[in-house]
This record gives sequence, structure tokens and C-alpha cells, in this order.
Amino acid sequence: MNFIRNNAGGIGICAIIALPCWFLGQAFPIVGGPVFAILAGMAIALLWKPRARGTLQKGIGFTAKKVLQYAVILLGFGLNLIQIAQVGAMSLPIICSTIATALIVAFLMSKALHMPSDISTLIGVGSSICGGSAIAATAPVINAKDEDVAQAISVIFLFNVVAALVFPTLGNLLGMSNDGFGLFAGTAVNDTSSVTAAAAAWDGMHPGSNALDHATIVKLTRTLAIIPITLVLALLQVRKAKRAAEDAGSAGVSMVASDASASEVAGDSSNAVANSNNSAATTASDSSATRQTGGKQLGNFSLKRAFPMFILWFVVASIITTIAVAAGADAAVFDPLKTLSKFFICMAMAAIGLNTDIVKLVKSGGKPILMGFVCWICIAAVSLGMQALLGLW
Repeated sequence: MNFIRNNAGGIGICAIIALPCWFLGQAFPIVGGPVFAILAGMAIALLWKPRARGTLQKGIGFTAKKVLQYAVILLGFGLNLIQIAQVGAMSLPIICSTIATALIVAFLMSKALHMPSDISTLIGVGSSICGGSAIAATAPVINAKDEDVAQAISVIFLFNVVAALVFPTLGNLLGMSNDGFGLFAGTAVNDTSSVTAAAAAWDGMHPGSNALDHATIVKLTRTLAIIPITLVLALLQVRKAKRAAEDAGSAGVSMVASDASASEVAGDSSNAVANSNNSAATTASDSSATRQTGGKQLGNFSLKRAFPMFILWFVVASIITTIAVAAGADAAVFDPLKTLSKFFICMAMAAIGLNTDIVKLVKSGGKPILMGFVCWICIAAVSLGMQALLGLW
């Protein structure tokens, strides 16, 4: 009852915002419901500040974090691992190459542009894997701020639209085959909705082609990269936390020793003992408080706590789908869960939009857009280059 009382209002507000955005996304798939939702949330936030929301803010925060994780879990019901293994295996070299390219480019540009690591990570995984879904899976693992998520989603959306509009014509100019364009769209376009939009446009230009089916399977294969990427990021978080804990512990010991030494020099050994005891007590108190709050100051994380459990359930959902389809079940049985996943993402994006300062977002948008552009160009170039190298063009 306490949970309902504290969160129902905020969750309901996010659902109300997400509902029309969901239908807009159906009408304009090149944009997609999540983008409409995050834009709507940011527009509302201009007038409705967090202080004015009162108890509703708890539910909004829950939607931005937990509902987002539930959306990723349900996303697993759209993955038939056997089908992906059979059809998507040929695309693995290109998928691995494009993912590695995007992550390396994002890392190098974050250093060159002096950008925060969280926004760089989100843009890197969003560009390389599957747009909004990858950002949704990664954000909780690295404890990204809502503003960083909104920034990354906005950047990914911009180049999704450009790709969906430009790539079919580019494919024609390059003389690509139907399967070749499906592979190109599945590896070089970020978000699933934009992949399908680009491939559908190609099929419209080439009656009888099946680029849409090919692109979709390649994209689903690419989506599986969410699993290793998030696990690696979780391990890096643990490593960073342990290092912070060691540094904090060393600093505490040094402070105690310094206090004692200074007091002894002054000839006041009793004060040295008192100061030493007080410093040690303070250090112990801080450590205890960090343990109780789960804070990151001392990095008191364990692998068990840092492991993104929702990714494990995502894998379980994929396995359930695979076993059920192999046993003769119709894959369409899972369509309602896939639809619910997409609606949950719309709700979460609405919540993130409500927690985002759009003015600050616009002012700080230059560097993330540049990073997204360079990642996008590099991914497209590597996808085309690898196809030519492997003779798949």
C-alpha cells in the first residue's frame, strides 16, 4: 500500500503522457513513440518544475529507472535465438566491427572533447547497438543522470531520421543488392524503428525485395550485444568503486597519521590520541553511512550488487521465446509483451523528459551531436567497407 500511495500518481502521469505519444509513434515510425514521449516530457517540464510535483516525483523517478528496466526485460520476448543464429550469423563480422568502431570512436572523442564519461558511453552504445533500447539497458548500469539519457536519446534520434531518409537513396547510388541493403540498414542504422523505416522504403523502391526481413533479423542479432556490453560496464563500475574505496581508506589513514604527528610535535600526546581516535571514528562513521545508503563515495559495491539483474531476466525471456517457438508455438503469442515493452519505454522516456532541463540540454548539445555524427559516419563507412571486403555487397 505504501508503494502504491507513493508511486501510483507519478506512474499514472507518465502513462498519460506516453499514451498519445505511443499512437503518434505508430503514425510516424520514422520518429517513434519514445522520441515523442521524451520531447513531450521536456516541454511539460518547462512549466511544471520538480518542486511543484510534490509526492508525484517519486513515481516519476520510479518510472524513469525501474519501468525502464522492465521494458528491457520484456524486449527479450522478441528474440528467437535459433532464428538469429541461423540467419544472423553471416552478419556477425560486420556487427562486431561496427560496434567496436562506435565504442572506440566515442571513447576517443570523449577524451578529445573533454566530455563526461556517462554521456559518451550512452551515445557510444546507442550508436553501436540499438539506439534507445541500448541506452535504456545501459543507463541503470552506469547510474546515468536523466539529463544524460535525454541528451543521448536526442542525438540518436537525429541521426536515425537522417539515415532513414538518406540511406535508401545512397544504396541505390552504390548499386547495392536487396540483401546487401538489408545488411547495411541492420548494421548502420541505430534504432529498430528507423531500421524498419529505411528497409521498408527500400522495398517500396524495389518491388518484390525482402530487405525488411533481412534487416530486421540483422538488427535483432545486433541487439544481443546489449548483454556483453552491459556486463562489461557493470564490472568496470565495480572496479572503479573498489579503487575509490581503497583511495578513501588510504586518505583516512593518512589523515589520522598526520593529525597524530602534528600533535606529537607540539608536545601534546594526549591531544594526538584524541585527534587520532576522533579521525578514526569519523572514518568508520563515513564508511558505515556509505554502506547503509549504498552510496558510491567509498565505492562499497560488490559484483552481486552491481550485476544488472534485469539483463539476466532479458536473457531468460529470450530463452523462453526460443524454447516456445522451437516447441511449435506461434511467435505472435509474444507480440503483446513486445508491445508492452515499447509502451514501457515510452513511459520511461516521458519520465526522463520530465526530469530534464531542456534549456541546459540545448546549451550543452554541441559536443554530443558532434560525437553522434562522427560515430554515425564511421559505422556506415565500416559497414559498407566490411561488406565489400567479404564480398557481400
